[in-house]
Parts: sequence; C-alpha cells; structure tokens
Amino acid sequence: MTKAVIINGSNSKNSRVTAIHEKVENHFITQGIVVHSNYVHELPAADLLTANFASKEIQAENKWIEEADIIVVLTPIYKASYTGILKTYLDLLPQKALLGKTILPIAIGGSIGHLLALEYALKPVLSVLGATSITHSVYIVDKQIIRLDEGGFAIEEEAISRLEAELAQLKQVLIVN
Repeated sequence: MTKAVIINGSNSKNSRVTAIHEKVENHFITQGIVVHSNYVHELPAADLLTANFASKEIQAENKWIEEADIIVVLTPIYKASYTGILKTYLDLLPQKALLGKTILPIAIGGSIGHLLALEYALKPVLSVLGATSITHSVYIVDKQIIRLDEGGFAIEEEAISRLEAELAQLKQVLIVN
C-alpha cells in the first residue's frame, strides 16, 4: 500500500496553505493512498528549537517519513524563502531520510517573484536529505486562493490544474520506481 506524508510548514491551520493541504490530502485519499499530515507548528516548540532528536513526538513524525513513499513539502513563502518552522523540522530528519522517496514541493507566495525560492532554497535542502526523485515544484500565488466569507477557501482553476497535473505525475513516478 502506498503511503504519503504531507509536511505542512505553515504557522497556522487558518491559512491559504491549508486549502492546498486539504486538496492534496483529498487527492491521496481518493487514490487509496494512506496519508499522514504533519502540521509542524503543532509539534513541541521546545523540541524544534533545541533540535531534540530524542523527542517522542519528533521520532513519531520521523517514523511516518521513514515508512512513506511520497513526501509533500508544503510551505508559505516568507521573505523569499520557505518558513523557519519548516527548516527546524527538516533539521531533525535523519541525514538520508528522503532517500528513495518521491518528493513534491509546493509553495504559496505573495507574488510570482518568489517562485524560485523552491528551486534555490528548498530543493537543495531536500537533496541533502537524500531526495533523488523530486518532482516539478508547484508554486501558487496566494491571490489564487480566495478566503470565503462563510469560512474555507476557493482555489482558482488554473492553480488546481497545475497542482493536479503534478499529483498525477506522482502516480507515474511510483510506477516507474
């Protein structure tokens, strides 16, 4: 059975990142993929800040990574980079934790000007962690995710189309590997 982990590097569940997270999670569920969501901001802050490798919560999350076939790394872009909270968790992964995994980086940012943050900031870190199968990144401008008055979000069709195309590619990569 295929397993996936979504690492959510946002600092809140009440963000546009959540809309994309839920879209990815629902895609996996409909494909019969077992999915685990890691909301990094919900992990113990002291463990993240002090790099507590012995933390039971960190070890449990790392076990999910170890057993996963697919890792989705989801982050907002702040100050032209992925979030610091995401980096604190990535620092707690074992050196080759992503070896043999298929990785899909996704980011949401304020302008198209931050598109390359995935390529020049996040992907090198993922590579150092052993990732050799990194799919094309998906970058979504935050204005493509509309906060609804009644709660929740609506995602523009163009963004959905690009996201779904990369999610479909995951299946092809897994078949080849």
